[in-house]
Amino acid sequence: MTSCPELAKRCIETDTPVMVEIQRLVRSAKDVMSLAQGVVYWQPPEEALNKVKDMVWDPMISKYGPDEGLPELREALLDKLHRENKLRKSSVMVTAGANQAFVNLVLTLCDHGDSVVMFAPYYFNAYMSFQMTGITDILVGPTDLDTLHPDLGKQTLYFVCVLVSNILEWLEKTLSGEGNKPVPKLVTVVNPGNPSGAYIPPPILQRMSDLCKEAGSWFVVDNTYEYFMYDGLKHTCIEGSHIVNVFSFSKAYGMMGWRVGYIAYPTEADGFAEQLLKVQDNIPICASIISQKLALYSLQVGPGWIQERVQHLVKNREILINALSPLGEGAVKGGEGAIYLWAKLPDKYSDDFEVVRWLVHKHGVVVIPGCASGGPGYVRISFGGLKEGDCEVAADRLKRGLEQLVTEGMV
Repeated sequence: MTSCPELAKRCIETDTPVMVEIQRLVRSAKDVMSLAQGVVYWQPPEEALNKVKDMVWDPMISKYGPDEGLPELREALLDKLHRENKLRKSSVMVTAGANQAFVNLVLTLCDHGDSVVMFAPYYFNAYMSFQMTGITDILVGPTDLDTLHPDLGKQTLYFVCVLVSNILEWLEKTLSGEGNKPVPKLVTVVNPGNPSGAYIPPPILQRMSDLCKEAGSWFVVDNTYEYFMYDGLKHTCIEGSHIVNVFSFSKAYGMMGWRVGYIAYPTEADGFAEQLLKVQDNIPICASIISQKLALYSLQVGPGWIQERVQHLVKNREILINALSPLGEGAVKGGEGAIYLWAKLPDKYSDDFEVVRWLVHKHGVVVIPGCASGGPGYVRISFGGLKEGDCEVAADRLKRGLEQLVTEGMV
């Protein structure tokens, strides 16, 4: 009997996608409500859907398009970046979602053996992208988890970001190459955060960028949740010859399954576009043509359509903060942006995945274990995927589960 050839070590050593594990878990139970996956409950704009519904008969829809994206969509995106994000020195590539955009960037900017920097709790798919492309030196920066929530005691609402001064000091030291260590090739953040829902204010984002520039490192910022800001906060982008911004249509326009994202990369970076195209041509060739058309027509509907829906999520956030109250004062962090809350379990429950399994089978509700994001002993809760009525039902299940967890344990 012959044995199979060996599989790639870098892939074997890559973490199993947490959402795949969660989907398997949900299939093993009955009547489970999800507060897990990062999705929104709305579909794309009806006006945009109506424009594309008959396009399936257009022969051009079934052909390959330009690798970098449809010219009309790229033009519209450049206009959007100028108006909304104040990015005026960036070029655009359209990708099959923001995850694929990030993989493009890792393959374009990093070599095997390079060091990279991210901060816990980190976005699990970004971590996996580094693992599977052969980057073994992933430096995970420290996080002050006590600063993830707003100071509600002041008349004006001030948010203290996760990346406080000691973390910036760590980043400065890490980027200095102290002790003959290699200078990290790339630093990445999600703003506002996934899984934390924490917002990085402009001064701290700019300081991180300055440190990267001084060190000769790329700074990659994932802006997937740019429209998901609450309590008067405003999202901000920054631009520079070392900065790459990633965006997505998935959450904002309810286009999760349509798979459209885009990269805004520095026009002045010599050779960037040419190298990025090599990667693009070998992964999707181009994003789905009909998806790009839907993205274009959704852009024409405008950000007001998104903001109206995002503000409806404030009630969901309130409902779930109440559901998490059995965990005690100070246990719930984040939520000032994105669609997530980050909650600490009681100290004795360091195996957060075990708690997640118990909640599914005992109480019919699923959340994401913090260990998938470098935060064991925590859970991520999404408040974007359910309408208010369904959110209340899921929240009731979660609250009853956590009350039992705290008082009786997992019985």
